[in-house]
Amino acid sequence: MRKFILIVFIAITIITFGIVHNTYSTENCDQITNQEAVDLLKELAPDVKVLEVRPAPVKGLWEFAVESKGQKTILYVDCSKKYLITGSILDLKTKANVTQERYIEISKVDVSKIPLDDAIVMGDKEAKYRVIVFDDPD
Repeated sequence: MRKFILIVFIAITIITFGIVHNTYSTENCDQITNQEAVDLLKELAPDVKVLEVRPAPVKGLWEFAVESKGQKTILYVDCSKKYLITGSILDLKTKANVTQERYIEISKVDVSKIPLDDAIVMGDKEAKYRVIVFDDPD
């Protein structure tokens, strides 16, 4: 009898794990395209530009890197495409702010692409290291 109960318990555990895994995994989620992301967000922010869509570090969520009114941010949408989540994801093991790391990644500026033709140069024009200072006249 104990063997039978153990087998039933193991079977129920395996079935339950399969259901939970399928429910909260992005592996079986439909792929979300950039256009679908725009369609999901257009009522909240009509001028939103989706930079990238990829699976989030948390199973069952998609990560949207977006830009609106010149501001970049990270948003998360669940697999069912019903819920939008804002805020940070923290890795409890490493204590890293995964959202902040991703935000830094999408906000990087390629300094070599900054036009310096009209720049005011102070010091040696051919210096090994440069400091670029931006000023907003407004």
